[in-house]
Amino acid sequence: MKQPLQIRFLGMAASGAVEAAARRKAGKLDVFCPDIMSCRVSIEQTHKHQHQGRPFAVRVDLTLPDHELSVDRVHDEDVYVALREAFDDMKRQLEDAVRRRRGQEKQHPIPLHGEVVRFGDERQCGYIRTPEGDEYYFDADNVAGVPFEHLQLGTEVQFIPEVAAQGRQAKRVSIGKHHAG
Repeated sequence: MKQPLQIRFLGMAASGAVEAAARRKAGKLDVFCPDIMSCRVSIEQTHKHQHQGRPFAVRVDLTLPDHELSVDRVHDEDVYVALREAFDDMKRQLEDAVRRRRGQEKQHPIPLHGEVVRFGDERQCGYIRTPEGDEYYFDADNVAGVPFEHLQLGTEVQFIPEVAAQGRQAKRVSIGKHHAG
C-alpha cells in the first residue's frame, strides 16, 4: 500500500488483537493487488438492541489508481466474524476490479435463434433448427419462462448452444427476443 493502513474504532475501546486481525487481512489484499493506494477500516460497536446484543459494524474503503471500492456495514455480534465477512466482500470486489482491468471479464454465451421443428416420443423432448440448418435437442428442464407444454411446432425461440456427449443441445430455451442480430 502506498499509504499506511488506517483503522478506526467507533463506540468501543481500541483493541490490539482486532487491529492485528485487520492488518493481517489488509496485508493479504495488498499481496493480491500491490497497487492499492490506501485502505481505511472502521470498526464500530453499534447501540445495544433488545434482541440482538451489541453487534459490530465494519466498513472497508479501498483506493486503487483508477477507482475506489467500498464495503459498508457488515454486521455481526462477533467482531472477528464481521471483520472476516467485510474483508471477504472486499476481496471479491478487488478480484472483479483486477479482472476488469486485465480485460478478463466473464464472457456470456451468445444465444442462437431457431424454431421448434419436432418433438420426441410422447412429447418429452424437442428439437430446434437454426437458420443455418443445425438441429439442437432440448427437454422440459431446458425451457425457461414458459411451460414446455406451451411450445408448438414453428415456435421461434432463442437458446444457448452446448455440445454434449450426445450431440448438440439447447440450454435456456425461451420464447421471444428471437430476431437474429
